[in-house]
Amino acid sequence: MTAPSLYDVPMMLEQEGLAACVCHHLGLENRTPDLTEWIQMTERQKQATEQVTIGLVGKYVALPDAYLSVAEALRHGGIPNDVKVEILWIDSEKITGATVAETLKDCDGIIVPGGFGDRGIEGMITAIEYARENQIPMFGICLGMQMAVVEFARHCAGLPDANSAEFLPEGTQNVIDIMEDQKDITNLGGTMRLGLYPCKLTDGAKVRSIYGEELIYERHRHRFELNNAFRRQLTESGLQLAGISPDGKLVEIVELPSHPWFIGVQFHPEFKSRPNKPHKLFTSFIAAALQQKRKAEAES
Repeated sequence: MTAPSLYDVPMMLEQEGLAACVCHHLGLENRTPDLTEWIQMTERQKQATEQVTIGLVGKYVALPDAYLSVAEALRHGGIPNDVKVEILWIDSEKITGATVAETLKDCDGIIVPGGFGDRGIEGMITAIEYARENQIPMFGICLGMQMAVVEFARHCAGLPDANSAEFLPEGTQNVIDIMEDQKDITNLGGTMRLGLYPCKLTDGAKVRSIYGEELIYERHRHRFELNNAFRRQLTESGLQLAGISPDGKLVEIVELPSHPWFIGVQFHPEFKSRPNKPHKLFTSFIAAALQQKRKAEAES
């Protein structure tokens, strides 16, 4: 038996009597599960009338499961927007200034997810620059957020040698640096900033309106952060620090007010997204991509 969608599996299992079988085996009261909400969600997904194409620019695209949570969160975001989400898997190592326009020409939105190491970094930065200059919705997650800061610093903030201390430890314009409490750690196993942490959203920021609340909690997995020594230069050049840790020490979210949808987050919102409860950032990103597509079609 083949499921039309991953999200059809719970209904198929129920039709085969799985819940009753499990309850009988465990000696539990057999109560029919209420799948009304789930069924409505799957039907809405199937009835989507439009489609958007999202370019996922990463270094691990040869193994798409490396980005499985991101891919599913994008599809979750399509459900409340009544659109199907097609993902264009783009190897960041193959993006250059000469190829970026052709590579990304069919993308209604661009997402740059997390990762480690310097492989493919320059391609990510080039893709982000293209999205910024061409007003294409851009969503940076973890490493993607850090590369968005590097791109902005190089091309908009007068820091042509901007980089990350992860890739260029001796750099003089490292707008991304290792967190202070990570500097003396030598045993790298399980010592990153992991788990759920709070973030205070800036009044007037796009993310503040997306979340609809001031204090949020998101899951993290990182060692590097925006270098606070460059906060003033970056903000004076137009980058908004849209979310900061409650103690004011760590920048969690950046965005460009001058751009339709340009947001970078240090955390991993994909980990909290569910098909029947899509993460608000992914829902908003897909809505922006749909608006971008309609605008492009109207102008063509």
